[in-house]
Amino acid sequence: MKKSEIKKLPLNQQIETRKILKKLPSVHRALAELKGIVSTIHNENILINTLGLQEAKDSSAIENIITTHDDIYKAELNVEGFKSLNAKEVQNYIAALKKGFELISRNKILTNNDIIEIQSVLEKNKAGFRKLPGTKLKKATSGEIVYRPPQDYKTIKELMTNLVEYINDKSISDLDALVKLAVIHYQFETIHPFYDGNGRTGRIINVLYLVMNDLLNLPILYLSRYIIENKTDYYKLLQEVREDGKWEHWIMYMLKGIEQISGDTITLIQKIRNLISDYKFTLRDNYKFYSHELLNNLFKHPYTKIEFVEKDLDVSRVTAAKYLNKLADDGLLRKEKLGTSNYYINEKLLEILILGK
Repeated sequence: MKKSEIKKLPLNQQIETRKILKKLPSVHRALAELKGIVSTIHNENILINTLGLQEAKDSSAIENIITTHDDIYKAELNVEGFKSLNAKEVQNYIAALKKGFELISRNKILTNNDIIEIQSVLEKNKAGFRKLPGTKLKKATSGEIVYRPPQDYKTIKELMTNLVEYINDKSISDLDALVKLAVIHYQFETIHPFYDGNGRTGRIINVLYLVMNDLLNLPILYLSRYIIENKTDYYKLLQEVREDGKWEHWIMYMLKGIEQISGDTITLIQKIRNLISDYKFTLRDNYKFYSHELLNNLFKHPYTKIEFVEKDLDVSRVTAAKYLNKLADDGLLRKEKLGTSNYYINEKLLEILILGK
């Protein structure tokens, strides 16, 4: 293990190579197309909830917190008779993502306190930045130590203060925003400021940064699936920057991921949008109780329940149950029982989210 010193930002070297500069236009086009198609879904909570839960599942899986779609949607129902610690961890992730989006929407910047709050929601603790030595990163397979991040609180605080200045002050660096994103993610993961939750917090910062720079309006581009598919390269390339300053391969890795996931997300949103349209016409033409609020509910919650419909439509429990049972009887939803409660699955939406169909 080579010892690597973390340099403060901005970098005192030219990292926008010819290869990177040639790649950037196509990545920006993909992001711009994604930003455009997001605006065609009129209720933003549909995408934040459905795609956010998908990301929460994948980002947690990188940290070996494994759960199923069924478990995370059941956890969202919050009904008696269902308990899953891993699904709860995933729920914490989506809560942390929403908290981060709320903070940057309100403040237009991302501070150390914001990052600490995001990690606190994620990990359900108030530990803040690391104050005790002993943290080290190991290979999962062999246990070999590959990297020791800064050990003392003062250094961690200084580096994080430098990082948030770099995130918020555009005059510090004239690098392309997507190149800066790759630098920011590397720097955060290398500082490794928390005892737990660094990877997931870092991936939340990625998407918040895209929103802060007007590259997206909603936090719905998630790199976790790309990282899972290319996990070995992810850790290898991070380490190569630490040890040898090999920025080009790392930045290209991130740019390819942004472009690929932008395209995948565009396709996914198009399918969700088409399904929303199908349900809208079916409900409007066949059910007197059709409303935009009902339609939004069925797509905001892949697994919905009577209480959700009560709240969203401002109707009685009896009326909400009547609506859902009628839709289940007609095959638009599938009714299931959990403990003493019923829940209702939008199976066609679930197929899109799980299988991309």
